[in-house]
Amino acid sequence: MMGEPKFSRSRTQTPTHPWMQARIDEEHALKDKYGLKKTGGMREIWREKSALRRHRNQAMKLIGRVDASEGHYSKEKEQLLESLFIKGLLVSGADIGDVLEINVEHMLSRRLQSVVYYRGLAPSMRAARNLIVHGHICIGNQRMTVPGYHILKEEEGDLRYSSNSPYANPDHPFRGDMDQRRLTSLEEDEEGFVRGDDGASEEFVEQIKKDAKAAPTVDDSIPKEVK
Repeated sequence: MMGEPKFSRSRTQTPTHPWMQARIDEEHALKDKYGLKKTGGMREIWREKSALRRHRNQAMKLIGRVDASEGHYSKEKEQLLESLFIKGLLVSGADIGDVLEINVEHMLSRRLQSVVYYRGLAPSMRAARNLIVHGHICIGNQRMTVPGYHILKEEEGDLRYSSNSPYANPDHPFRGDMDQRRLTSLEEDEEGFVRGDDGASEEFVEQIKKDAKAAPTVDDSIPKEVK
């Protein structure tokens, strides 16, 4: 008996052993590092792990095929490698075995929230999340409000502040202070330890929220969300 089409099965797999302390500690560290939700951040990690598992399973299936060098399986291998290259998970010229080297941090680093931070548009991962949620970030003319959106390599060049965002103005005080705070948060001490940026960016997060409340209504012609 087939299931109801409109009630599709979740593609996110939950842990088989929910109370393993080592896994919990690892996921809490990832949640802090990538600025995920304080409540529900674990599910964001499970979503990325599930997608990663699908990539690896497909790669292992192709690796196990003795006839994967030609015909249908050869085409499937090329499509998988091309897809992961477009998603920024593999470099050009990568082999099918390189898919097995992808880990959950690679997946998390391709989220829009992470790329906004890496591109210097936010002083911290948490600030990046707030900028996105409050409509300050766009790709081309598309306003983005989903921190977990996986940005494609070809879209990175169009990543910027939204035209109606006050932070699009390079003379906005936020921009100068942000650059200074971001450099400070990434400084290494004599032992090579990189200081965290959560405390330094707390006031930026609060300022983003205040600006969102005071900002005029956004033009409804710009889509609010990309699933």
